[in-house]
Amino acid sequence: MKLHDIFYDRSGTLRSGWRFGFFLLLFILLGMTGSFLVFGLLITLGSGPELASPAGFALNSFVLLVAALTAGWFSGRVLEGLPFRALGASVSAAGLRNLAIGCGVGAATILIAVLIAFSVGGLRFELHAAGTASSLLVSALTALGVFTVAAAFEEALFRGYILQTFARSGLAWFAILLTSVFFGVAHLSNPNSGYISTLNTMLAGIWFGVAYLKTRDLWFVTGIHLTWNWLQGAVFGIEVSGLKELTPSPLLREIDSGPTWLTGGEYGLEGGIACTIALVLSIVAIWSLRFLRPDGDMLTLTSPRDHRGTPNTGTASSNLSHLDL
Repeated sequence: MKLHDIFYDRSGTLRSGWRFGFFLLLFILLGMTGSFLVFGLLITLGSGPELASPAGFALNSFVLLVAALTAGWFSGRVLEGLPFRALGASVSAAGLRNLAIGCGVGAATILIAVLIAFSVGGLRFELHAAGTASSLLVSALTALGVFTVAAAFEEALFRGYILQTFARSGLAWFAILLTSVFFGVAHLSNPNSGYISTLNTMLAGIWFGVAYLKTRDLWFVTGIHLTWNWLQGAVFGIEVSGLKELTPSPLLREIDSGPTWLTGGEYGLEGGIACTIALVLSIVAIWSLRFLRPDGDMLTLTSPRDHRGTPNTGTASSNLSHLDL
């Protein structure tokens, strides 16, 4: 093998592993620099929020979202000659439609998980009596903003350039598994995490990866992600990946009778097999929905390329087989 072949494929494009490394280093550099500048400036002005507070969490997520999108755009432009819209984050009618559909899918999935735990007596709910109407509304709207920015960041990072650049090399399933492992590891430090919660988070990574591949934009998967988190925390009062600070006044108060392996205990529903079942059902449903499909432009920008650098979109845009998986 020639030295050139280690770095470049048959079309003369830098290989996906090197592209991934370039993106990751650039994202870390931009994220650390951005966070240092933003929070440093706010602290200097005497108005910096606590990082663990909803405001601090949202601001940090926004800085990292900008870093992920910037690194993804720059990597795609320089290494693959792609426009920003290849990331699937551009505002469009199709994107907003997919966002709405994604919100519906996320809502249906969390309702299935809650229903499973509720039907066997593991979870019960009562109205949050301590909350006033105004506090409930403020909490719900604040949580919606926080979870929207957080979901957008995580999807831009894990289902953005990393997954996409491997998919353009015909390695979509490898990319889904890789980013799912990263996604699970990123949540290991959350309060009360355990084996089931980590496996469920990795399974959620597969869920989100399949959702991205069905539409080739980040709007659909972001809608799923944010609605899952928002309903779980702001409406049902369940810990979101072990966190309760982001929704101090939920609409309902969760009463968890266990067992922990079913309901997730203090980590929240994501730590139990009720979540596992719901995620598997949702993955199958998303895979089977024929009306979910990318438009022609996004299909071209995200498909594997042949030795001449020409996108190989295949013949079936209504399913995942055209990806050369």
